Amino acid sequence: MNPYIGSDFDDFLAEDGIQEDVTAAALKRVLAYQLEQAMIKHGVSQTEMARRMKTSRTTVRRLLDAEDTSVTLATLTRASMALGERLQLTLHPL
Repeated sequence: MNPYIGSDFDDFLAEDGIQEDVTAAALKRVLAYQLEQAMIKHGVSQTEMARRMKTSRTTVRRLLDAEDTSVTLATLTRASMALGERLQLTLHPL
């Protein structure tokens, strides 16, 4: 019998010890997409974004890379402010 029948996906991920990694990857994909869409909306290129953030284009590329989960809150804040947007994080019960 399948031990996962009746359990939820979060339980499955937790038992496999990958819940944090999977959650971080999913969040980064959403953030990268939202930043890219905001850049398009505001007509901001990667070069212009780097200038506004006072950083390199490499940093902007990492920020927009859905696979790179090592982005910091400081970088996310600078990026959102460079686009005239507000970064909002909330915690929700598991």
